[in-house]
Amino acid sequence: MRLATWNINSIRARLDRAIAFLERENIDVLALQETKCKDAQFPFEAFEAAGYQVAHFGINQWNGVAIVSRVGLDDIEVGFPNQPQFGETPVTEARALGATCGGVRVWSLYVPNGREVDHPHYAYKLEWLAALKDNAREWVAANPDAPIALVGDWNVAPFDSDVWDIEFFDGKTHITEPERAAFFAFEEAGFTEVSRTFFPEEGKYTYWDYQQLRFPKNQGMRIDFTYCSPALTRAVQSVHIDRNERKGKGASDHVPVILDIS
Repeated sequence: MRLATWNINSIRARLDRAIAFLERENIDVLALQETKCKDAQFPFEAFEAAGYQVAHFGINQWNGVAIVSRVGLDDIEVGFPNQPQFGETPVTEARALGATCGGVRVWSLYVPNGREVDHPHYAYKLEWLAALKDNAREWVAANPDAPIALVGDWNVAPFDSDVWDIEFFDGKTHITEPERAAFFAFEEAGFTEVSRTFFPEEGKYTYWDYQQLRFPKNQGMRIDFTYCSPALTRAVQSVHIDRNERKGKGASDHVPVILDIS
């Protein structure tokens, strides 16, 4: 199986690129984040014409997650148990979607950004990650042989080398110790972030801001990750960060991360 995760930054703006990516990279399952549309606005027909089934969770023009699969799409779950809510009138945002694809339990995840360290969204981010981690631990405890993939935009740079200039990010979100602790807690739950296994070196970013020529200067961040349960970790054969997808007109500011699973 070839599984990819990609923050598409608006599926309607980048539909052609998504379909071309599926064909070019021979993708079996694609987890999308930041689709930026309601369910009724998602271009289901285009993916179905390409031979894929689709599950999508979107409630407004923000956030949005999807799973696109040509190897089955079963047991669809919108949000995870006890997922924290946010807003003046609290709602469960469109940030998590699970489905079983070809025997693998795939979760497409768009972790809250946090905005600023003293912002309520930051506390929400930490609470959200903690609740997901608690679920992940229970999933593995209930079935140690379950192949589970927690993939998506985690909005955390776990190491200083995951940002182009650590001093530039001083005092900002994504690099704080509480965020990093929340990220690494998934290891305690039994999961392994497998892209690091294959690409431990510096400069392997997955996101570059549109401003100030960040991409040509390779001034990026590594914030898109692939946490796998023990059973799935053993089956991962390779990981590829598709940097070329950031090139050309109309690119997302993130690039796909691709896993080959035996």
